[in-house]
Amino acid sequence: MTDKTLFLAWQDKRMTRSWFPVGRLDVLKEPRLYQFRYIHGAETAHRDAGFEPLLDFPEWKAVYKSPDLFPLFQNRVISSERRDFTKYLELLDLPDTAEPAEILEVGGGHRATDNFEVFPKIERREDGSFRCRFFLHGARHVSKAAIERIDLLQPGDPLYVALELTNPATRLAVQIQTTDYHVIGWAPRYLVGDLVSTIAQSPGNYAARVVRRNPSPAPSKQRLLVEFTGSWPDNYDPMSGSDFKPLPSE
Repeated sequence: MTDKTLFLAWQDKRMTRSWFPVGRLDVLKEPRLYQFRYIHGAETAHRDAGFEPLLDFPEWKAVYKSPDLFPLFQNRVISSERRDFTKYLELLDLPDTAEPAEILEVGGGHRATDNFEVFPKIERREDGSFRCRFFLHGARHVSKAAIERIDLLQPGDPLYVALELTNPATRLAVQIQTTDYHVIGWAPRYLVGDLVSTIAQSPGNYAARVVRRNPSPAPSKQRLLVEFTGSWPDNYDPMSGSDFKPLPSE
């Protein structure tokens, strides 16, 4: 496994329903080390929606380090001892050898009992290109015809991407459509800013496709795995805005 950076997002379910990036988890391979820090998005969430430090990480400006994955994240990874472990990895299009950070990167660490989600930092390659995978969001809000269309999709099928400027929940959103123009869902909100930059600044230099379709009884949040590829302009650094920068350590 190579070094990875994952972000922790928190949803304000009480008032705004908004998502905020609040923490950064760095996963180092050699030597094996996990490091967690709050980011400036946590200050935004605290100011706008009352977010408070987590029990596992009680200090805003501390740098937490451990040779083992912190319980907050480990508890979001299905145990390899479970009989359905291999089947679960198949849903994520991952090999049996996948490590916890790789599972979190694709699976998102969803739990019905809280309002957190894990997502990876998009890495820019030397040539400016990138690839990211995510599960389709918001399929429960689309039409019956669109749901039926999802059931016909196959791995490798191309998808269309469109900007939505009047989304009732977020205003700006990135729609995912089939090639016959059924709106089947949306890209995750945490990707919108960077994907919009790709679409606006490099028009035509991006693509989306189906990686895997997981029929019932797979969870609805893991119904359709999508891959988005594209390129950013020179000097564009993804997920580098103020909300993603770590709080200064004490």
